[in-house]
Amino acid sequence: MNDAACSMPSATAPRACRDRVCRAFAAVAAVLIAALAAAGPPEPKVLCGIDVLIEQDFAPLRGQRVGLITNPTGLTADLRSTIDVLHEAADVQLVALFGPEHGVRGDQPAGRHVGDARDPATGLPVWSLYGPTRKPTAAMLRGLDVLVFDIQDIGSRSYTYISTMALAMQAAAEHGLRFVVLDRPNPLGGERVEGRVLDPRFRSFVGYLPIPYIHGMTVGELAKMIVGEGWIEHAGKLRLTVVPMRGWRRHMLWADTGRVWVPTSPHIPRPESAFFYAATGIMGELRVISEGVGYPLPFELAGMPGLDAPRLAALLNARRLPGVWFRPAYFQPYYGPQKGRICGGVQIVLTDPRAVPLTAIQFHIIDAVRRLRPDLKLFGHGRDAMFDKVCGTDRIRRLLESGAPLEQVLRAWDEGVADFRQRRRPYLLYD
Repeated sequence: MNDAACSMPSATAPRACRDRVCRAFAAVAAVLIAALAAAGPPEPKVLCGIDVLIEQDFAPLRGQRVGLITNPTGLTADLRSTIDVLHEAADVQLVALFGPEHGVRGDQPAGRHVGDARDPATGLPVWSLYGPTRKPTAAMLRGLDVLVFDIQDIGSRSYTYISTMALAMQAAAEHGLRFVVLDRPNPLGGERVEGRVLDPRFRSFVGYLPIPYIHGMTVGELAKMIVGEGWIEHAGKLRLTVVPMRGWRRHMLWADTGRVWVPTSPHIPRPESAFFYAATGIMGELRVISEGVGYPLPFELAGMPGLDAPRLAALLNARRLPGVWFRPAYFQPYYGPQKGRICGGVQIVLTDPRAVPLTAIQFHIIDAVRRLRPDLKLFGHGRDAMFDKVCGTDRIRRLLESGAPLEQVLRAWDEGVADFRQRRRPYLLYD
């Protein structure tokens, strides 16, 4: 039998022929696997602040005693941890780690307090910024020259990492430390701005800065604005350094960066999850309509027990919102308020992420569900205060409680956005 006859093994082919072909396939596969392993991760289009810092031979940190605020998202382009990189840098003395919500190693669930510890890989002390205190204390900062912030944000005001950054900047200003931000992309891009500016009366850890719900800024740009606008005490005393990205543009979404996504928290497993968080996270705080947390599609669903899924989808699709389609869906959360109960609702499908009015989706869902269930009681279940905090105002709740038309709710929701766009312009680092 010639080689051509052996090109495809089959059950009827002689065993020697089949073995020969299998060995050939195995050899080719081994070569490909070895080549991929040697090549490492793909070269990204965007270099983050840590990558630029490495290229600068750590100049801003050379000879300094460093405290690093980070988590698993603090990675280089070749997927090394910022912790390891700074720990191994010859002229940098990394002496302490600071962990936000979910911890330095990302091993804590949402909302659970994180304790102080010692990092097993480096032996460094790990101070918790999501426990009894959210701001570094004098004891934590003793002996440091500089605080470095390297955490991936997701672009929504209620995500707590930017609150952690602001409070750490406040502590640095109070204790005379420099503050360095290693910048990272905003996965929602730098052009989208949605949701009214936070009213200071509703300031909390899930809404600390007077910015819109979707601000369209990187953490480095936000840090510059915090100082420039005096949003923290002693802002004028803070010595801030932002190490900017290279290659990032405001129109870019995460897929455009070429970077590997690391889950920023357990319910943000993919870069697209940042969009869904903005689309349903506020609604989910009421714990009446499930947003899919507790199911493998966190923030991508909306539903509740006894709801007619096809009718809800039809009502929403009839509104012809740009960039989104609603698919009838049934799901059964394995934890949360609707644990074990079958919910009828919709899966949110983003057909054009750039065009979709993200934060408006949840208000359309609330409106459509109330049309199907006029008896539904959204408020008064002990979650009103949290809803107001994530909204940054009580006006949205009061409008919904009064039965105001959806158009009025959406107008109130986007008040002040145009003014903020102008106010942020001096602090933008890209384009």
